[in-house]
Amino acid sequence: MNKKTLLFALLFGLIFSGSLWAQQLVKLQDALLIAAKNSPDIKIVQLNLVQTQELLKATEASYKANFKINLNPLTYGNNRVWYDLDQKFWTTKNLKTAGNFNISQRLPWTDGTVSLTNTLFWQQSSIEKYSQTTSKFNNNVNLQFDQPIFTYNKMKLELNSLRLSFENSQLNYNLQMLQLEKSVTQQFYQVYSAQMRLQISLEEYNNQKANYEIIKNKVAGGLSALKELYQAELNLASSKSTWENGQVSLDNAKDNFKMLIGMDIFSEVSVLADPVVDSVPVNLDQAIKYALDNRMELRQRQITVENAQQSLTQTMAFNSFQGNVSLAVGLVGDNTNAAKIFSSPTDNEQVALSLQIPIFDWGERKARIKASQTSIESAKVNLDDQRNTIIQTVRQSYRNLQNLLTQISIAQQNVRNAQLTYDINKEIYLNGDLTGMDLNLFQSQLSSKKLDLITAQINYKNEILNMKIQTLYDWETKTSIVPTDIKKK
Repeated sequence: MNKKTLLFALLFGLIFSGSLWAQQLVKLQDALLIAAKNSPDIKIVQLNLVQTQELLKATEASYKANFKINLNPLTYGNNRVWYDLDQKFWTTKNLKTAGNFNISQRLPWTDGTVSLTNTLFWQQSSIEKYSQTTSKFNNNVNLQFDQPIFTYNKMKLELNSLRLSFENSQLNYNLQMLQLEKSVTQQFYQVYSAQMRLQISLEEYNNQKANYEIIKNKVAGGLSALKELYQAELNLASSKSTWENGQVSLDNAKDNFKMLIGMDIFSEVSVLADPVVDSVPVNLDQAIKYALDNRMELRQRQITVENAQQSLTQTMAFNSFQGNVSLAVGLVGDNTNAAKIFSSPTDNEQVALSLQIPIFDWGERKARIKASQTSIESAKVNLDDQRNTIIQTVRQSYRNLQNLLTQISIAQQNVRNAQLTYDINKEIYLNGDLTGMDLNLFQSQLSSKKLDLITAQINYKNEILNMKIQTLYDWETKTSIVPTDIKKK
């Protein structure tokens, strides 16, 4: 059965059903595009990808210089204050306006922070006791550097963790797209198989109707026994039942297909496929190499190992010896005249060293470190197991491809032989030398062999897709399908 014959058979079936113009013909690529747009699973991984990407952007932005202004335009206080010396309450009034300008810069390569702060305020105060009001401007410029010591770089680890998370989201998205392609392709060919089964059952039904009319006329003319007419009626009813069951199966397969790709469940659809198989050369050694070089699951396992190693780094810092160095220099000026605020400034310097020295933690830190090390070993075992699993699945897929080519060749020969056998026995049947029951067996054999051929062809198509997914290499077009963002890693 060649390509033109299959296409003609499909169009004939649609015309016979009276729904050619009402149905939408969908090709496999059309179905994949519709599914990629409508699939809830794809939408979820897309949102997760956006979320991790934005978190990474936000963290990278936080490592750049941060500028901030804090303003307190007005602060006023009118309070009764108790003075112990006088044993009396006096009224104090305070009016203040202030502003703070801050520039801070995180240093990812050292995990330190440099900040420059300028605080300017004006204050007016009066105390009832002294019957006077004073006002003054004050400005404080301060440059400070804080640096953790004897510990890991928290900022670098945080950034690397987010980058791994984003990469993992990219991998999940690409894997989900491949899985969607596999699911849609399988469901697409299930609809096609149901269409062809219906077409074959229709051909069988038409043959049985023609045979029935022939036998009916021969029985009426006394050329055949009445039992042949009964057998012909039985064969006709059985073929009609098979045809109607095929229609139900096709409708159910279409509904499943429409649900999967996100089409309107009430829309009329028919798939247009080309299952004719051309042998696709696949080299096993190359396939294994492509799979080990390209499979995204391996990179995901490597990310798990890297995350476990980072977790160990954090754990080793738990309850450990560490410290912090803080250096600050500043300039403070104050005056009643804003223009002369730095006429006689005061220098401020500060150096601080703080240390955390653990003494005894009852083995908590040691136990946590051992748990983290165990997690790393587990992740490495999973990585090795995934590598072996990939090699195994590629080898199995390769064997399946070779076997399916053989099965297709056998199925094609069987269809030719079954067709010739049916044609010969139909002539014998028309001459009255073969019973209707025997002819029905040859008809059923022909239908079965046609279905076997279609099944073998579809299985080969699905297995070629499986090999493509296993190796991330399109063996039909001889092109790599590794996503660009993964190639850069």
